[in-house]
Amino acid sequence: MSDIRARFNINYSAFKLDVDLSLPGRGVTALFGPSGSGKTTCLRAMTGLERFAGSYLEVNGEVWQDDERDIFLPTYKRPLGYVFQEASLFQHLSVQRNLEYGRRRVPASTHQVSLEHAVALLDIGHLLQRNPDKLSGGERQRVAIARALATSPRILLMDEPLAALDSKRKEEIMPYLERLHDELDIPVIYVSHSSDEVARLADHLVLLESGKVIAHGATSDLMTRLDLNFAHGDTASALVVATVATHDAAFHLTSTEFSGGQLLLPQQAATIGQQLRIRIQARDVSLSLTPQRDSSILNIVAATVTELSDDAPGQVMIGLDANGTRLLARITRKSCEAMRLAPGSQVFAQIKGIAILK
Repeated sequence: MSDIRARFNINYSAFKLDVDLSLPGRGVTALFGPSGSGKTTCLRAMTGLERFAGSYLEVNGEVWQDDERDIFLPTYKRPLGYVFQEASLFQHLSVQRNLEYGRRRVPASTHQVSLEHAVALLDIGHLLQRNPDKLSGGERQRVAIARALATSPRILLMDEPLAALDSKRKEEIMPYLERLHDELDIPVIYVSHSSDEVARLADHLVLLESGKVIAHGATSDLMTRLDLNFAHGDTASALVVATVATHDAAFHLTSTEFSGGQLLLPQQAATIGQQLRIRIQARDVSLSLTPQRDSSILNIVAATVTELSDDAPGQVMIGLDANGTRLLARITRKSCEAMRLAPGSQVFAQIKGIAILK
């Protein structure tokens, strides 16, 4: 089975990173945590920019570092791509020459991603003759990603690639990151402190705090674990994958199906059978003990209460199981006590808002 094994024990004077991970060898893994939690340090250790004793790194069967056997591949010998917060393009070179510079670093025999494919994925063909100072922030970052792909990496490391962009530019570049996820068979390690980016992109999630791994696993599982801070507060949400079933042109709605039943969405430009990634925020879910008939809310799903946890003052976070799909509801403590909710309670989740991620 393909996987990424990373073990780093790093001691600085004011910070320590101690991680031992086995990660999927494909898809997007997000390293998530507050500033100073060790996300970038972990990424730098993977690059080999610094050597830390007692470390181990294996990428899909290739050992890049094993101090017990005195194996250490220097950075220039590691087939990886790295995308920084800033695009870091060569200002005196055109986009075309920036891409070719990265391409020349690797032997032709190891090329896996053609330059044409990288250009098409990031939709930068019309930018090839421009210099970086003539590009927007989002365009520069797309070129930086294409340059990283041009080296045909075995793994792509991305260190908060959207952090330097405003919200408009972030929305501009996000579909291209989703295309990388969908079309390339290259594992991506994605550093972020944005729960929105994690929900939209990541298959696997590693939560870091003070240099230690608090939890790691499937993103959809960790987002709804009430023992984690990630599942609390105003941004707490659940990730649902639903399949497009029908379109209703008269009402401009799309009907989707998931294990818990049906969800109606604003009409989507999606084909029948296509899977959609959906985010349901806990604050947009209310609960009732009986199915409501006279309501403007279209999405009402039967569920079982699995756990309860205190949230903000006067608020309770409720974990729900909708026939195998985990949901969250954030309600007042008064409502919780009035409904006598407890693990095992049968309820109906009324979903007031749904964000279509992709």
